[in-house]
Amino acid sequence: MNLNNIHNVYLIGIGGIGMSAIAKYFKLLGCNVEGYDRTKTPLCVELQNSGIKVHYVDDVLMISPVFKEINNKENILIICTPAIPKDHVELNWFLNNGFTIIKRAEILGEITKNYSTIAVAGTHGKTTISICIAHIYTHSGTGCNAFLGGISKNYETNFLHKEKCNTAVVEADEYDRSFLQLSPTSAIITAVDADHLDIYGSFEKVNEAFSDFTKCIKPGGKLLYKKESGFIPPKINAEIATYSVKENADCTITNVTLSKGKFTFNLKTPWGNIDNITPGITGMFNIENVVAAASMCLWEGLSAESIRTALATFNGVKRRFDIQVFNSRNIYIDDYAHHPEELKAFISSVKEVYPDKKITGVFQPHLFSRTRDFADAFGVSLSLLDELYLLEIYPAREKPIEGITSKTIFDKVNITHKYLSTIDELLNKIESNKPELLLTMGAGDIDQYIEPIKKIILS
Repeated sequence: MNLNNIHNVYLIGIGGIGMSAIAKYFKLLGCNVEGYDRTKTPLCVELQNSGIKVHYVDDVLMISPVFKEINNKENILIICTPAIPKDHVELNWFLNNGFTIIKRAEILGEITKNYSTIAVAGTHGKTTISICIAHIYTHSGTGCNAFLGGISKNYETNFLHKEKCNTAVVEADEYDRSFLQLSPTSAIITAVDADHLDIYGSFEKVNEAFSDFTKCIKPGGKLLYKKESGFIPPKINAEIATYSVKENADCTITNVTLSKGKFTFNLKTPWGNIDNITPGITGMFNIENVVAAASMCLWEGLSAESIRTALATFNGVKRRFDIQVFNSRNIYIDDYAHHPEELKAFISSVKEVYPDKKITGVFQPHLFSRTRDFADAFGVSLSLLDELYLLEIYPAREKPIEGITSKTIFDKVNITHKYLSTIDELLNKIESNKPELLLTMGAGDIDQYIEPIKKIILS
C-alpha cells in the first residue's frame, strides 16, 4: 500500500482511542478526514474541533460525496475498527461498492513499518508503559511519533508527532490479534493472562498469539518481558531481557522507599543504572510499568539523567490510577481496570499507598462474556475492598448472555458491605456517605460519571 496516494480517509468508529490517533495522523498529513461513531465522546468533539467531520447516525447519506467516488478508489482509504458489527450499513455500502476496507491494526502496521518502532504489548499495563516511553522521548528532546491507547496527562492527547523523527511508540493490542500486523524494532510484553476469550477461546491460544507477536520483531531487535508473567518466548532473532520489581531479573529495583504517597528507588539494568528515581505517579503496579519503560529507554540509548528527569515529571494516563480528589477529608481515584488481575493490582496498590483508609469501590463490569469467564476471579479481586457498589454490566459490542448479570459476580464477593446499584442510587449514596477513599473502576461508560462524583465529594 502506497500511503502517498491517499488523499481521503474515512474511519468507521473514528472516536475509538486507537482510531482517533490515526485520524489525527492523516489530518496532520493534509488528508481529508471524516468518520462515523455511535457515541459523541470527548475524543469525537476534539476531532471535530480540529476540522474533522464526524457524524453519529449509521447512514450512507451522511457520508460526504468525496468518499463515495467509485471511480477514484485508489485515493480513498476506508478504515474500520474490529468492534463495528457486520450489519453496519455504511460498512456494507463500502463493501458492496468494491472499496478496500482495512482494519485499524493493518493501517498502524503500514504507518510504522519503516519506523524504528517500540511496541508495548500485554494484557495489562501496556497503555501506561507506552505513554511513559513516549513522555521520556518527548521530554528529553529526542521526540517520537506515538500512537497511544490512552490520553497522556502530560500532553492531553493520544497522539504525539515530531517531524523528521524515525522513532515510533505504539500500543500493541492483542484484541482480535491486532498486534500481529506490527513489525517492531523493539517490543515489551508486560503480562500474558487469559482475556478476550470471546476471540481466542482459550488461554493457550492467547499465549500462542503472544509468541507469534515476538516473531514479528525485526531481526536483531529487542524483547523485554516481565519475568513473573509466566511467558516463555520462542526462539527468535532478537536480544531478550527480563524486568521485575519482585524477582531477580535483568532489570530490577533496589532501595525502595515510600514517602507521602510517592515511591523512590534505584533501577539496575545491563545497560546502566539510574539512582533516586521518584516518578510522578504512584502505586507499585505503576512502578513496575515505569521500570519497563525506563529500562527500554536505557536499552535504546537514552541517557540515565534524561530518563530520571522525565520520570519525575510524568503525570501518567487518564483513567489509570487517576487521582481526582485529594484533600484532608476525601480521596477519589479512578481507574480503567476491567480484568480481575488489573483490579487486584490496582486495589492492592491503593491499600499499600493508603494503608489506614477504608476503601469503597465502584465497579462496572465490562462485557457479558468476560463476566461469565472470570466471575470467580472478579469475586476474589473485589473482596479486597472494604465496601463495594456493583453496577450493571456494560455490554459494549455484545448482546446479553442468558443467566449472566452483575449478580454473577456479586455472589462471589466475600465482604459484608456489598451492594448491587444503579448509577442514581450510587450518586445518592456517595452524597450521603462521602467515602473517605473512593475508587471507580471499569472500561464502560463509568467515566461519564467522574465529574458528577467529583462535584458531590467536593460539595
